[in-house]
Amino acid sequence: MELPKDPMILLSYINTQLRDHYASLDDLCAGLGVPRQEIVDKLRAVDYEYDAARNAFV
Repeated sequence: MELPKDPMILLSYINTQLRDHYASLDDLCAGLGVPRQEIVDKLRAVDYEYDAARNAFV
């Protein structure tokens, strides 16, 4: 799957997917076939980190 290139659009997309369809970031990555580190690195570059308790990037 091709992820959005813009980091803020990616953030919105990933958080929406986590909220609506996936119980964890690992589940999302497996479901979309996307490497976890790719998402983490792109969102860390704009100062967002995954919070497992919230199941969202904050």
